[in-house]
Amino acid sequence: MADTGDTAGAKKNGDSTFTVLVAAFANLGIAVAKAVAGVISGSSAMLSEAAHSVADTVTEVLLLTSLKRSVRPADEDHPLGHGPERYIWALLAAVATFVGGAVFSLYDGIHTLTHGEDLGDPLVSYIVLAVAFVLEGYSLRTGLRQVRGEAAHHRVSFGRYLRRTPDTAVKAVVMEDSAALAGLLLAAGGLLGGQLTGSGVWDAVASLCIGALLLYVAWVLGRSNAEFLVGRPLSRSVRDRIRAELVADEHIEAVLELTTLVQGPREALVAAKVDFRDVSTAAQIEWACERAEQRLREEFPIVRRVYLDPTPGFAQRRTEGLNPWP
Repeated sequence: MADTGDTAGAKKNGDSTFTVLVAAFANLGIAVAKAVAGVISGSSAMLSEAAHSVADTVTEVLLLTSLKRSVRPADEDHPLGHGPERYIWALLAAVATFVGGAVFSLYDGIHTLTHGEDLGDPLVSYIVLAVAFVLEGYSLRTGLRQVRGEAAHHRVSFGRYLRRTPDTAVKAVVMEDSAALAGLLLAAGGLLGGQLTGSGVWDAVASLCIGALLLYVAWVLGRSNAEFLVGRPLSRSVRDRIRAELVADEHIEAVLELTTLVQGPREALVAAKVDFRDVSTAAQIEWACERAEQRLREEFPIVRRVYLDPTPGFAQRRTEGLNPWP
């Protein structure tokens, strides 16, 4: 059963890698085109969008690094594997979005408001925006397809899965591509407003809106990755099911304490203090632990490590004069 889970995990990790690669190549080409169009048209919003795409490209590179490094097997120096390393690189990607995209966009918008700008021919910018919209749309479609498939597999709604998924690489792609499409519309609106009124204020406001949008995306992604780095448990419903699986064994009296820790998109640890029946022999307790671990791995493929600690129950601890709360 473990091999099946590993195979499924490898396939899903491959899906995430493909999703990130599509986004990376799309953003790289778009960044160059936007920069050229921004210089030609003199549009602040277009330059902000170029910075946006550069930040997204850097983000995808960092996400690819996280995918590659987090799948390395456990070794003597890293007995629990390298899964959490994914969230370190993903957090750096969120910082890249903030610094490379949001800060530049806000600065450029404020500079345009205070110093004005000379608007050139916006035709090239419109063409680039249209092409970028198609490419970003395709990248977003790839990410949405994976999220929908994962949500259906886990039998949760699309929105709940996107909020709670431990696969922050795919979450980053979906959020950044969605922000990119919104940014393209804002940039087009700024260009159109400047073209109709002859004022650069519209372009500056569009740049400021793009910066605010990127700030929000960076904050959401940064907070999500920080949660996993600090340590996030499995959902309450899953924890309740794990407790039920453990007490289903005839030799287990109760689960006194249960700790779960998500270590990666498809990797979690389960540790529990378990009160075994007093009449159970040492051999029966050992086999009960083996059976419980096997059932948990079969029922929850994300569970890779299970540690059960035989612990006296409350009544027995009082009898022995021990603290009833271990």
